[in-house]
Amino acid sequence: MKKILIIEDDPIIAHIYKSRLEKEGYEVEVAPDGQIGFYRIHEVKPDAVLLDLMLPKMNGVDILKKIRAESRFAKTPIIVFTNAYVPNMVNESYQAGATQVFNKASLTPRQIIDAIHNAIFLAGSPTQVPPGPSTSEEPIPVGSEMVVPPSAMAVPAPAAATPTVVPSAPTVPSVATPAAPPTGEDREFQAELTQSFLDKRQETVSLLRKRMQEFSKAPDETTRMEFLLELYRKVHSVTSSAGLAGLHNIAQIASAVEVLLKELYEKPKNINASTLRTVAHSMDFIAELLNRGTDGDFINPAGINILVVDDEILSRRAVTYALEKAGIKPVSVEDAQMALTLATEKVFDCIFLDVQMPGMDGFELCTKIRALSINKATPVVFVTSLTDFKSRARSSLSGGTDFIAKPFMFIELSVKALTYVLRGRSTQVPVSQVA
Repeated sequence: MKKILIIEDDPIIAHIYKSRLEKEGYEVEVAPDGQIGFYRIHEVKPDAVLLDLMLPKMNGVDILKKIRAESRFAKTPIIVFTNAYVPNMVNESYQAGATQVFNKASLTPRQIIDAIHNAIFLAGSPTQVPPGPSTSEEPIPVGSEMVVPPSAMAVPAPAAATPTVVPSAPTVPSVATPAAPPTGEDREFQAELTQSFLDKRQETVSLLRKRMQEFSKAPDETTRMEFLLELYRKVHSVTSSAGLAGLHNIAQIASAVEVLLKELYEKPKNINASTLRTVAHSMDFIAELLNRGTDGDFINPAGINILVVDDEILSRRAVTYALEKAGIKPVSVEDAQMALTLATEKVFDCIFLDVQMPGMDGFELCTKIRALSINKATPVVFVTSLTDFKSRARSSLSGGTDFIAKPFMFIELSVKALTYVLRGRSTQVPVSQVA
């Protein structure tokens, strides 16, 4: 009997994979964290490893490197799943020796089963060519499938980026490529997962709100970090559980929030009024989706229209870069009058405005946009260093929806954009009808 070792800190997700793989005839062991996983692999000597890279205390890539450093495990298939909003981790995992990488927000048990079947088969084949990142200088197109196995919709290995002074656009793994609808036994299993997830949604909402309140009102720094870790763990669980349940909009926003919380935990100096507001806003939206209890297909980032207006090139590029990390390619302009012209011709899902611009400032531009027929309800987010009460009041009076303080974390702006876009799309027309 073939052995599988699962390294996953979420006991619910680990149990789901363990049960499904055991039905396929595998002997399955579970390790709750990376350190235990590294010890268990020597004891179990598995035929394949399933590894979550988004482990809270120990980076999954580091565990992957430690495993590959052992000659006896140099060819053991290691299938990993990670978060599509950390493309650098995807690239690092391939370089560290991952066999395949999946986006957990759209991952199904069938994909994992097929990937393990094929990986174990290939590992025993003398003519095997180990899969991995392309050695070609041409980047792999977003959404492309790996050659081995053809049925697995794995996240492609992104091309290495060339460092520049101004952030360049990253190669973003697709966050909008859900697997084909399940059939037969997989459909029944999927239905069970969906119902189980929805049956616990009120409990999930209550716990998310409790963790958020504890984090935001913590009496001291040590306690705050403990509560932040607990909040991260819960959102981490929601991402995986919603993805397995086929509730893709919930998984999509939760996966972005998960990365934001992880970065705040690793860099607590970035916790401020702006990041707290962004987290609270996104948590409210996750609760809204959970309470609604319905979901649609992934919203394709390619179909999202966002306008960025800033006369300062570095600031404009920073906002653009943050959006591109979420797979969104915005329209960016430096001139307020040009932005107003665009807003009269095209409907946008969200608009990011600088305040201090020559000629027409952001407040005036926002007021004029609100007077238009097609973008009068479009969320307008001010990106500004002016966060005093007077500026906040002016932003509200001009029709602004929200603001984000400079300097901002890239993932914070990504979460802000996704929250407004997904909320707007999910309350307008069925997602399946969105181009």
